[in-house]
Amino acid sequence: MSSVSFFFAGGGTGGHIYPLLSIAEQILARQPDAGIHFFHSTRSVDQRVFEKIPFQRTALPATGLSFHPMKFLHFVSTFRQSYQQAKQLMAASGHPVVIGAGGFVAAPVCRAGRKLGVPVALVNVDLLPGRANKLSARWADEIFVQFEESKDCFKHSRAIVSTVGCPLRSSFDHPDPDKALAELGLDRSKNVLLITGASSGSTRINEAVSHLLPQLEQFADRWQIVHLTGLDNYPMVLNRYNGAKIAHKVLDYYDNMADLFAATDLVIGRSGAVSVAEYAVAGVPSICMPYPHHKDRHQYLNAGKLVEVGAAVIVDDVPDLDDRTGWLWEELEDLMTHDEKREEMSQACKEVARPGAASAIAERLLQMAR
Repeated sequence: MSSVSFFFAGGGTGGHIYPLLSIAEQILARQPDAGIHFFHSTRSVDQRVFEKIPFQRTALPATGLSFHPMKFLHFVSTFRQSYQQAKQLMAASGHPVVIGAGGFVAAPVCRAGRKLGVPVALVNVDLLPGRANKLSARWADEIFVQFEESKDCFKHSRAIVSTVGCPLRSSFDHPDPDKALAELGLDRSKNVLLITGASSGSTRINEAVSHLLPQLEQFADRWQIVHLTGLDNYPMVLNRYNGAKIAHKVLDYYDNMADLFAATDLVIGRSGAVSVAEYAVAGVPSICMPYPHHKDRHQYLNAGKLVEVGAAVIVDDVPDLDDRTGWLWEELEDLMTHDEKREEMSQACKEVARPGAASAIAERLLQMAR
């Protein structure tokens, strides 16, 4: 077992990286001498996530699939380069296992693993798989999904498909709300409204909440805001909070999300697969504003799993700012006013939460490595 190396592939968004980090963490807890290597994209979000991570890593030149003639040629070229680079590194490791989690980096690595004849696993946390996972499924031996409905999307694959949930960092097993409250200088006597656009931030959510600051002042005696803006929007949002009468903490990014969610009473955010899983495991009532420009609308489907059990409401991210803020305020005012409604939503989270996914996948990968 000591010679086994686990090669993780995913990138382009935090949703393609964090589940893999969670699994790697669980593998090392069981097999401390296991080799861990990450393949990721050259995007800035990947660099930011990994700059504090101690694992070996390689940035691959892979790009997204496009059927525009020139872009398709570039996709083929970068796919081939990434495939060759990954194959060479893995072949030199002696006993590799490949784990892909979507994003354009995953597919060439999964293909390289298949070509080498080593175990290949796929982690699919969105209800509907993206292009990369649809492509990678043909090379996978096992596929781990968050939602039962996702199995139908892989029914033509030769792989074993298991519903395990979304892998989350071990900090979600034992969160410390007091730590987040202390680090952020928050008032322990007030409720916390968290605004987040996930790892990259969301301009449209930031705009909507910024326009609602005058209305939010009516809750200043009971509530405070933590607003995670994303790097690009930080100066703009910080400026909008200038003079706001409701207590607030504006940050471009925050690492200890398990602790922060544990201290949160209501969240406004996107509904990527990891975000939805975090809301559920943390038991946080959510106002989901799904990213509206995915063709398959998978963030709406992810959020729908929370709405089905009464753990969330959906506000459409419509183009018109007045319409968007009006709809958001209608839901926000209601939930900030009614404590009992938020408590019911928090309890409903238990119906969809699956906290043991990372452990279950790690156990299976160690079995595959034998």
